[in-house]
Amino acid sequence: MASQELIKKLEAVIENIPDFPIPGIQFKDITPIFLDPKLYEEVIEDLVKFSKGKVDAVCGIESRGYLFGIAIAVALEVPFILIRKKGKLPPPIISEKYDLEYGSAEIETREGQIKKGQRILIHDDLLATGGTTEAAAKLVEKQGAEVVQFSFLIGLKDLKGDEKLKKFNAEIYHTLEY
Repeated sequence: MASQELIKKLEAVIENIPDFPIPGIQFKDITPIFLDPKLYEEVIEDLVKFSKGKVDAVCGIESRGYLFGIAIAVALEVPFILIRKKGKLPPPIISEKYDLEYGSAEIETREGQIKKGQRILIHDDLLATGGTTEAAAKLVEKQGAEVVQFSFLIGLKDLKGDEKLKKFNAEIYHTLEY
């Protein structure tokens, strides 16, 4: 659990942008975190504490999952594996399709980068409905690895993304919840 001090610092800098990118959405702008290197370090320390000694690799979901995911992997001294939107990685790739509210999408990772039996942390900046993260977990499992943790800077409770992830029997962590 994040310290109350860290939570207060983050709540003071994360900006709520109403009606972006479409009407009715309350966008959480995390970019002010990157203006304060010490705050960024505190966030990484918090996320690393959750995973230390428990994972063999970190998978980050494009693109904002890379902002913290790479630093988490470096601090844990484990590999960082990119999970990207379809068509962004050279072959050979492994892919997973998933449904969105307005259609479907597909994510990919390079074949052979996730190793059979690895314990994987999947990281993204924000958990909303959980569809993309669920697809990422299926992508990991397709390669014989086990998702043991999910971490997010922000979890949006009302959208129930945690419910979609419970079937993976993995720990779920959010630094902040709204």
